[in-house]
Amino acid sequence: MNINDKIKECLKEGESGERHKGLRKIDVSEEIILGHIHKAVHNFNAIDFFRSGGYSDWSASASFYCLYHCLLGILAKHGLESRNQNCTFAFIENLIDKGEISLTKDELKEIFDRDVRQDLEFSTKILDIREKMQYSIKTHLEEKEFEILKERTKFLLDKLRREIERE
Repeated sequence: MNINDKIKECLKEGESGERHKGLRKIDVSEEIILGHIHKAVHNFNAIDFFRSGGYSDWSASASFYCLYHCLLGILAKHGLESRNQNCTFAFIENLIDKGEISLTKDELKEIFDRDVRQDLEFSTKILDIREKMQYSIKTHLEEKEFEILKERTKFLLDKLRREIERE
């Protein structure tokens, strides 16, 4: 299914009430946009919090949701809310294709890659670290892996935040 068809499907799914499973049109609200930035920063801070408490495996999920809330902020800036990650990523990919945001497809693939089929064990993508930690029996990130995760998350958080705050 091409991106435009996926977005149309997501918008249709968003029409089915408050607990929809797609994209819903909303009024652009500075409060909601800034709320997503706040939540992103909150989740970024949780990366270290989990690590210091001995739960660095959860740092990977905090990283993912830090960046995901930035993407939700971009959607809110475009008058949309999402209740479906695939719909969120399809909309963001479409913005990239149209040159409307500075995020690259490679950077998006750090967070989500619908075509990923590679071995997760040696990947340093945020997406892959998160999946490895979420679905494996590991309970901590190795130091180098943690530093890569945090550094990449900070880079993308800053880039996405600038994107949201730009006029």
